Amino acid sequence: MKMLAALSVSSLALAGALHAQDTPPVAPAAEYSPYPSQDFPNQVFFGDTHLHTSFSADSGLNGNLLGPNEAYRFAKGETVVSTTGQNARLNRPLDFLVVADHAENLGLPVAIEEANEDLLATEWGREIYEIAKPGTFEARRDAQNFWATMRQTGVNELADNQDISMTMWQRVTDAADRHNIPGAFTAFIGFEYTLDPSGNNLHRVVVFKDDKEKADQIVPVSVYEAPDPEDLWDWMASYEDLTGGQLLAIPHNGNLSNGLMFSETGLTSVEPIDASYAERRMRWEPLYEITQMKGDGEAHPFLSPDDEFADFETWDGGSFGIEPKTPEMLPNEYARTALMRGLLLEEKLGTNPFKFGVIGSTDSHTSLSTAEENNFFGKFPAVEPTADPIRFDEAATARLAEDDAQKNFTRNSSAGGLAAVWARENTREAIFDAMRRKEVFATTGSRLRTRVFAGFDFTEEDLRRSDFGQHGYQNGVPMGGDLQPDADGRAPRFLVRALRDPDGANLDRVQIVKGWHNADGTTSERIYDIACGGRALVAAKCSAPVGNTVDVANASYTNEIGQAILGGFWQDPEFDPAQSAFYYVRVLEIPTPRWTTYDAKFFGVEIPEDVPTSIQERAYTSPIWYTPAN
Repeated sequence: MKMLAALSVSSLALAGALHAQDTPPVAPAAEYSPYPSQDFPNQVFFGDTHLHTSFSADSGLNGNLLGPNEAYRFAKGETVVSTTGQNARLNRPLDFLVVADHAENLGLPVAIEEANEDLLATEWGREIYEIAKPGTFEARRDAQNFWATMRQTGVNELADNQDISMTMWQRVTDAADRHNIPGAFTAFIGFEYTLDPSGNNLHRVVVFKDDKEKADQIVPVSVYEAPDPEDLWDWMASYEDLTGGQLLAIPHNGNLSNGLMFSETGLTSVEPIDASYAERRMRWEPLYEITQMKGDGEAHPFLSPDDEFADFETWDGGSFGIEPKTPEMLPNEYARTALMRGLLLEEKLGTNPFKFGVIGSTDSHTSLSTAEENNFFGKFPAVEPTADPIRFDEAATARLAEDDAQKNFTRNSSAGGLAAVWARENTREAIFDAMRRKEVFATTGSRLRTRVFAGFDFTEEDLRRSDFGQHGYQNGVPMGGDLQPDADGRAPRFLVRALRDPDGANLDRVQIVKGWHNADGTTSERIYDIACGGRALVAAKCSAPVGNTVDVANASYTNEIGQAILGGFWQDPEFDPAQSAFYYVRVLEIPTPRWTTYDAKFFGVEIPEDVPTSIQERAYTSPIWYTPAN
């Protein structure tokens, strides 16, 4: 022991002598560690950019009792008791979350619950307070209907009193800063700008790069003050000028927009969009929510009849009602068609207004980001699984309801999705910057990973490189990027890797979706299979369907089909250097039980005949764009 003590003292003395030298340490001739100089994105972070809590009127007045604090705790992996009394927890924590409560009468349900003095100082506030005061489900529903009617009139009876909104907003920002843990979990500040109360779903989630200090300098703008997306962009510019902060907005899935999300005219002016509009839209709205609880918005079978996977979680009711879509609405509602029309508009305007990256999110109004099929708590508390034995059967009936007026928010609802971001670290700054540069992809709820690079010098051998990511960035562009024309007019080459969710299903196939601008002013699309799990690839198609291992009775499946990892090298065989084009990757999993199948087993009820028993979860990457030289 004495010898060890002496050695320790000698070591400390030597270290002190070295530190005492006046000369600085000599820089090494070369860095041994390869990582200090690396700055390319090397991690995927999964999160939800669209979650509502009891601070949203259509959530709290529908019975949700959980606020932003519970939402962040749940996203971080803690067990939270749902509004209906069920213990709820994620299989794995999320990496980030945006609590996106509606700006319109932000915190109204909480103000009612607390008998807020500013609320009760108005005639309208006293009226809705008295309606909701009994606290029963029926009373809350009546208050929700009263509020919805008020919204549809476009009149905000509390417009002259911002004290309620400011009080509630500061609680929201406080919760975000309290739960934000740089490097471990990112709690974004955000809100939803809820455009068009008639139900055309033209809403946007506004995401702050900033902390509470900057965000508290404003009150979120609502549709009452800004009845047009262009008004929202003006407000966002004013915020950045005032605070020096940064914002971006994410439009909701357009499949319920009744032909308005990707319209070629303004919303209120109804004038054809121009270059200024196109530039502003892409400045403020670099991303698009391609998939969420209210259906999938990638493609529609009417628009893409040759795509066998286009009819996925399709909602064909107009707006929030049950009336069917009309064909002329569809081209302005789905992402793939919008991306193609963006190529035409760029030719006309010089700027592409629909050059967006893609993410998925839940749009849950339960404060619970449950995107997994076997852990789906539904859109609203009224259809959550319940711990109450009296309402147990009622909940099962409600979730699998066949009533046309209700089924869009019950059995037709999707459990997904999630936003996936390639970034260097889990911080507000890194994730926000990745969103801004569109290096993101969407999943329908699974946490499968995918990566794509495009360039002109890649080879098939590059798929096997140990430095795949570094090589991709050094010699090409990632998802969300722009591929510059090759001097020799060569066709672009793509490297794609996909890895299954470690707790999920094997992969069926990897596809590249191409859209391009023809010389005659039309557009075209084509889907190429580039990798197949367990089958041969023949003429850009998998030689056979992957199969289906779903056991409906037991709500289970096996991974005996498909593959855990797929990679593909692809060179565009129909490339024309004079045609503008985009390319994105779609990765499909093997079939797994849909949430309705898990529900049927849990509740012991029959699945309605028209409800699918399985689902092929998938991911969509942001596109890579090719623009010809002028």
